[in-house]
Amino acid sequence: MTKEVVGEGGSFTAKDYHDPPPAPLIDAAELGQWSFYRALIAEFIATLLFLYITVLTVIGYKSQSDPLHSKGDPCAGVGILGIAWAFGGMIFVLVYCTAGISGGHINPAVTFGLFLARKVSLIRAVMYMVAQCLGAICGVGLVKAFQKSYYTRYGGGANSLNDGYSAGTGLGAEIIGTFVLVYTVFSATDPKRNARDSHIPVLAPLPIGFAVFMVHLATIPITGTGINPARSFGAAVIFNQEKPWDDHVSVHTTMNSINETIKTSQFELPAPTQVIEIDSKRINSKYLSQIDPSKKILLANEAI
Repeated sequence: MTKEVVGEGGSFTAKDYHDPPPAPLIDAAELGQWSFYRALIAEFIATLLFLYITVLTVIGYKSQSDPLHSKGDPCAGVGILGIAWAFGGMIFVLVYCTAGISGGHINPAVTFGLFLARKVSLIRAVMYMVAQCLGAICGVGLVKAFQKSYYTRYGGGANSLNDGYSAGTGLGAEIIGTFVLVYTVFSATDPKRNARDSHIPVLAPLPIGFAVFMVHLATIPITGTGINPARSFGAAVIFNQEKPWDDHVSVHTTMNSINETIKTSQFELPAPTQVIEIDSKRINSKYLSQIDPSKKILLANEAI
């Protein structure tokens, strides 16, 4: 349900909303603000925790389904469903915890998309990506330190193309998967929807986490599911084997640039002037320029 926009005496009033100004490309003033460094710390810790929990889950599942431990039972352990829940659930929790500090990116693909949309400055975007990648490396490093034998035996949670799939198939899976995630992030944080419906900002972590969950269900059998360059990069650095590195470079790097361009163009193109029919009680427009009462036609410069 949208909010009422009927003014006193039955007259229509415009919504008190304006698009936020685009972030400056270079904002050197950020470097002198404590909130900026606090946001970097939040991104580092969030990505560290994300990789630690999720990679432990992947390794735990592989050890439980290992024929040496479970007599070859493919149903042993949490399975693909449990792994997907671990990734989606951790994103839900961490976005909820860090959204008010850093925006809850936890993913260089999300940060890059927000930069292209002029939501964050170049300095903040670059530093976020550095913090996320360092956090991912440290998170996987902790897994290796605590469970070195299992880590090495079961592939370190690194992304790689599974047998039977080509690089093109993996690339397509990662493009679509990352698009779903970043598209959901933009939808959940859309300021137009936030101004109209007060519950949208509160629920934002939930659809983002569910997007990660659903994408993992679909793409774990193909690439192990990247959709997060920091996740793939951190696991590849610590595991440091040839196949994960080759697949990481050929699939995930190419995927990001293509996907972000598509997603940003869809969300940021200006909407044309629209003509919308309305009733006498409710309208869903942001700005009113002229109303013709006899025809009940709203001429709006911008419409939701």
